[in-house]
Parts: sequence; C-alpha cells; structure tokens
Amino acid sequence: MIKKILVPLKDKSYSIIIGFKIFNKKNFFSFFNIKKKYILITNNTLLKLWSNKIIQILKKEGIKIDVISISDGEIYKSIKTVDYIIKELLKKNHGRDSVLIAFGGGVIGDITGFVASIYQRGIDFIQIPTTLLSQVDASIGGKTGVNHFLGKNMIGTFWQPKIVIIDLFFLFTLSKRELFSGFSEVIKYSISFDKKFFIWLEKKFLKLINLEKKSLLYCVQKCCKIKAKVVSLDEKEKNLRSFLNFGHTYGHAIESYTNYKKFLHGEAISIGMILASKTSEVLGLLDTQKLKRIISLFKKFHLPISPPENMSPNDYLIYMKRDKKNLLGQLRLILPNRIGEVKIYDNINEKIILSVIKSSFLQI
Repeated sequence: MIKKILVPLKDKSYSIIIGFKIFNKKNFFSFFNIKKKYILITNNTLLKLWSNKIIQILKKEGIKIDVISISDGEIYKSIKTVDYIIKELLKKNHGRDSVLIAFGGGVIGDITGFVASIYQRGIDFIQIPTTLLSQVDASIGGKTGVNHFLGKNMIGTFWQPKIVIIDLFFLFTLSKRELFSGFSEVIKYSISFDKKFFIWLEKKFLKLINLEKKSLLYCVQKCCKIKAKVVSLDEKEKNLRSFLNFGHTYGHAIESYTNYKKFLHGEAISIGMILASKTSEVLGLLDTQKLKRIISLFKKFHLPISPPENMSPNDYLIYMKRDKKNLLGQLRLILPNRIGEVKIYDNINEKIILSVIKSSFLQI
C-alpha cells in the first residue's frame, strides 16, 4: 500500500510518497517527465547496491539520466564536493531543464538540494531517501547545505524538492548502526510534539528495530506527517520549526569537534537530546522521572547517551556559540518541559551548560 502526504506551502507544495518496493510499481514513473533530463546524485556505496538497477529501470522507460557519484560520509558534505558536482553538470551540458535526483541519506539529500538551489540560479530536484534518518527527517522541508570545518550546516539554502519518494524496502539493507541512528530522529519527534507517539515507541521498539513492516510504515508516516505540518506552518524556521532542532545544538558541537568521523548524525543528536533533557532537569523544567524515561527509550534503540570522553565542556561552548539559532550572542536551546512538548529558551547561563556536561561524564 502506498501512502501520500502533502506538504502544503504557499508557493511550492509537494507530496511525500511512502511505500514498499515503489520502484517495482508501474505508476512510479508518473513522477517523471520524459521531456526532462535527470541526474542521479548518489554515493559510491549505493551506486554498487542500487543505483545501476534504478538507472536501468528509468532508461527502459525512456527517461534520460546521467549519474554523478561522490564519496560516502559526512566529511564529504563540503563546498569541495559541491564544486565537483557543478563541474560534472557543466561538462554534461545540463541546463535549467535538468532535474537532480538525491538518491541516498541525509548527506546526499543536503548536498543535492544545495546544488539544485544554486545551479543556474535554481533547478528542480527530487528526494529519494534511502536511510531511516533521511526518510523521517532530512529529505523533508527543503533545508539544504554543507558543512564548514568551524561548524555544521553553516552554508546552505531553503530549496524545496518537487517530490519525496520514500521506499521502505531500502531500510532492509542498512547496517544495524545506521538503522538505530535513524531512530534518534524518530524519538525526537515524540519528545518534541507527541506524547502518545512516545508511548507507542516504548511499546513497539522491538518490532521497529526488527523492521516489522506494519509498525515501520506507521512510524515513518507519523514522522513525515509531523514534519510536513511543522514545515507548512514555518517554512523558513522563524519560530516553530526551530523545535525540530531539539538536541541539535549539543549534537552539532559533538559532530564538529570530532570532524564528522566518530559519530553518525543520529548518534550525535541522541547524545545532544540527552544533554538538552538534563539541562531542562537542572533548570527545573523537566521532572527527573521523565528524564529517566527518555534515557530508557534511547537505550531501547541502542543509541549512545554519554558524551565523548575526550571532549571537554569548554569544547562544547566554542561550537555552541556559533549555532545558527543564537541571537545577539546569547545561547538558545530547545528544551523539553515534558514528554511531548519543547520550547525555546534564550540566554542560557554558560555555567549551567558546563555543569550538565561535566555531570554527564558520570554514569547516567
């Protein structure tokens, strides 16, 4: 069964299509315009696993398609990679009638969307996310960008895809680590917006990590609905959409400090959400029992909850002070008041942050 979710925007509304083995269904090709030229942007790993098969299917239907493959990993989410993709587009004489296809995880989606937004002042792109993290979060909402060595996602644009095609079948080829990493963003939605969803995750975690199809479909659909609603209400992140960054200020600091090599994105954000929740507890916002329940859920999905041992509290502050959410030099954090509700808090005292990080080195 195929599910369809609309992302209603003022100018560029689009659909999210969710199902199993969508590429084997004939109506899949209705999403493509035979008069357009397509470029599949992927990584070397996926090129071997899936891309050649998809390219053959598309070519068989008379769809013109080129391929640009890049190295796999967050460390390659850079201006250097963007320059390489643009050079390849120019060599192949692609113009404004060309359409990019982001085929991969969050890194591929972010880079492809960014290139689409700047190439010849903007061309169309399609998201085909292949990881759980990208299916429930990164592929939806039009945030694009690349990293700078001084901070994550510091260079980017808002550029919405034409469509997001989510085939849950790809999740069955993920490593356990990659799969668990994606559940970090799933848990984020439940803590930030939906207590009932949090309770559902507590009950269904075994079915989810074992990829039981019915539970998996419900989970991904639920996350996409939440993300679509938030983006439709606040496309350019003026207020409500910032709630989606729960845990990301701490998490991005961890990723930047470790040069994107030690942790997957979801793993770093998992630690970030624990640190943000502990900050909330210290400030008297979050009940201790609720904190323990949050920690327990992350453990159920085999996610890390302790900060890297070699990263000092002051190392966090260096990167956190560069966070995009900060205003007038004041630290802003997204913190949970309770399970199912987060808020933005301005001018958090640095001593509080330092004490939370120090205490987190102890056994949680």
